[in-house]
Amino acid sequence: MKLIKSIIRPNKVDDVKDALGKLSISGMTVTEVRGHGKQKGHTAIYRGKEYNVSLLPKMEIEVVVPDELVKEAIAAIIQAARTGEIGDGRVFVIPVDQSYRIRTGERE
Repeated sequence: MKLIKSIIRPNKVDDVKDALGKLSISGMTVTEVRGHGKQKGHTAIYRGKEYNVSLLPKMEIEVVVPDELVKEAIAAIIQAARTGEIGDGRVFVIPVDQSYRIRTGERE
């Protein structure tokens, strides 16, 4: 099993969710996060004062998939989240050794 963590634009969450749903991947965790990379942020004006916004809003999607679905899941995430502009995000793949269902205690 692998944990796939994706940092994407907030407006792309539904597209990624639908793309993973087509692969029968339904369980996921979505978290609001803030960060910056090459995008660096922007300046904004609030009450007449200009200030620099360096941490931009992003969404983190975490999903655990079996090893045989990893490549398809990554491809689906990238295709659904891509706009072709700086700030599209990143995908990280992390090995998962064990998983337990809390309700029953069964190991997967």
